[in-house]
Amino acid sequence: MFTNGIVRVPCPRIKDGITSSNLGKPDYTKALEQHSKYVEALQQLGLEVKILDKDDKYPDSTFIEDVALCTPLCVVLANPGAESRRGEIDSMRQVFEEYYNTIEKISQPGTLEAGDVMIVDNHFYIGVSNRTNIEGADQLISILEKHKMTGSKVPLGKMLHLKSGVSYLENNNMLVCGEFTTTKEFTRFNRIKIDEDESYAANSLWINGRVLVPAGYPKTREKIEKAGYETIILDVSEFRKVDGGLSCLSLRF
Repeated sequence: MFTNGIVRVPCPRIKDGITSSNLGKPDYTKALEQHSKYVEALQQLGLEVKILDKDDKYPDSTFIEDVALCTPLCVVLANPGAESRRGEIDSMRQVFEEYYNTIEKISQPGTLEAGDVMIVDNHFYIGVSNRTNIEGADQLISILEKHKMTGSKVPLGKMLHLKSGVSYLENNNMLVCGEFTTTKEFTRFNRIKIDEDESYAANSLWINGRVLVPAGYPKTREKIEKAGYETIILDVSEFRKVDGGLSCLSLRF
């Protein structure tokens, strides 16, 4: 169960964020409204949410999940593969000193973005992607093992991040789409396969027994509810325009 969340308010420069989509530029006013409703949902689910001010230096800074991995025993500051995001880490150590006694760090030449890390109990699946390299994944595995946890690498082909295409819903249930429908590392789970035309919704988010699902993906919502979960639907259209999803917008621990 999660008790804390950390979010960062989007900055006006979100329109300059890294993107591979052709969906146009985010509407900043709408993004603020959607972010506020996201925070309300986290609070509704029992999280005490720390809201960090917007950071105009970094267009992608609202996607705070990428900058750190929160584990039960330590927090690991990331080293983003996107160079334009590396400065986002600088202010985070002080934030985490309020919550953690142990703060670890991924260092060059290793790169790691926590959007590539999926937690299943005390094991961490680490996507090796354009943003997270083998050195960064190996550094994380060493840190985890030092704290009596485990990790393993999962190669990515097409996805931006591991959690762009796979989400663990607890109780052995996992959303999968695209290349992850046949990934051998996930065959032991009850895999809920997401249709290709709703692949964005594979990044749905389990929090304390309920699942946040992006608006506009009714087939995915039905599959999640059929698996026994109550859902909360949130519109994150403006964040999708800059390759962001539900998990990207918060740190949960």
